[in-house]
Amino acid sequence: MCTGRIDPALVFRALAGGADGIIIVGCRLNECNYTTHGNFSALNKTHLCQRIMEHIGLDPARLRIEFMSSGEGILFTEVINDFVATIRKLGPLGHGEGRDAAELKDKARLVTRLVPYVKLALKDKLASRPATVAAYRDLYTPDDIERLFGAAVSYHIDPEKCRACMICLRRCPAEAISGGKAQVHAIDQDKCIRCGTCFEVCPPRFAAVGMLPAPEVARLARQP
Repeated sequence: MCTGRIDPALVFRALAGGADGIIIVGCRLNECNYTTHGNFSALNKTHLCQRIMEHIGLDPARLRIEFMSSGEGILFTEVINDFVATIRKLGPLGHGEGRDAAELKDKARLVTRLVPYVKLALKDKLASRPATVAAYRDLYTPDDIERLFGAAVSYHIDPEKCRACMICLRRCPAEAISGGKAQVHAIDQDKCIRCGTCFEVCPPRFAAVGMLPAPEVARLARQP
């Protein structure tokens, strides 16, 4: 599988499941067999994940990306051995960070749910391709991640204002809205990707969709 298909949700789902470390190994940069050069996308997303890991209190060294050819078996062995040594030194999830493992897993689960929002909010940066590999490290700053989660909101439908017009239900890209004709609509918060489509398409004369700060995001406050 091309590393370009690695989604941040896969990383945080693995961490939520108790993975102590994750390594992504892809083709050498600029040696892609296709025109997509997905390994640059993987590099971008890896640095984003590492910044988010820092934000929630996880050591970013638990995630690594490496590039090599299929013929470099010795290099592959050396890289894996080095990564295993790093993870052994860090210990189980939470041990090296001095934090509760259950709390870190809970935060990783929450980030997994927020990945669609993250990808929408950062779509321009995620699509960018800096001139140098070193520049990827500076794409996302701690303040960027702070603002990212600080801006997250929850969308809710006021049952007193909803006229069951089905406009938001039909337009929701995540199929997170339930209801029907003559049935008040409701948003499933577990499915909602916080894209704001429902808020934008709700007729102004109804103004049934409102925004509230996402309370669960407060649990992702930057770690000291």
